Amino acid sequence: MSWTESCAVALALSYVVLAIYQNRWCWIASIISAFLYIYIFWQVQLYLEAVLQTFYIGMAVYGWFAWRGTHTTPERSIRTWPWRYHLLAFSVLVSLTLLLGTLMMRWTDAAAPFVDAATTVSALLATWLVTQKILENWLYWIVIDMASVWLYLSRDLSLTAALFTGYIVLAAFGYRTWRAQWQQQQIS
Repeated sequence: MSWTESCAVALALSYVVLAIYQNRWCWIASIISAFLYIYIFWQVQLYLEAVLQTFYIGMAVYGWFAWRGTHTTPERSIRTWPWRYHLLAFSVLVSLTLLLGTLMMRWTDAAAPFVDAATTVSALLATWLVTQKILENWLYWIVIDMASVWLYLSRDLSLTAALFTGYIVLAAFGYRTWRAQWQQQQIS
């Protein structure tokens, strides 16, 4: 466990807690954590996870602006996706996982190329869903976080694996919280 990993974990945890409460400062914590994780993941040969962090930085900047409410534009509401969107997303995720996993296996010394690819491409979608305040993002995160725990343990990132174990619980809580708010929106 390094000082860098400890800081990254603390900031990543702050991001999720703040996101659950729809606090736009979550995006600042995400940016700083992602910069730290770029370094960490590169060191343990999880190259797609390192690249994913650059996407997180971009999405965090986007999220910062997308979540702001002004006196002329209201804050974004929580929405849901129809099942056909989820089926399409799943098909695309499987295809991209197979493609990226194969490329990483053939052209790099990546550790666990297919799991790395699956968690990476799934996290791309889930992060975008968070910025759009799509309720089901939390369900995607539960599955991603479960796979990530194994991946990080396999690379001796025990503190990060513990973080992602906590993320599973937080994602369940986030889903419950957002669902209650979404239901309240439907009444209003």
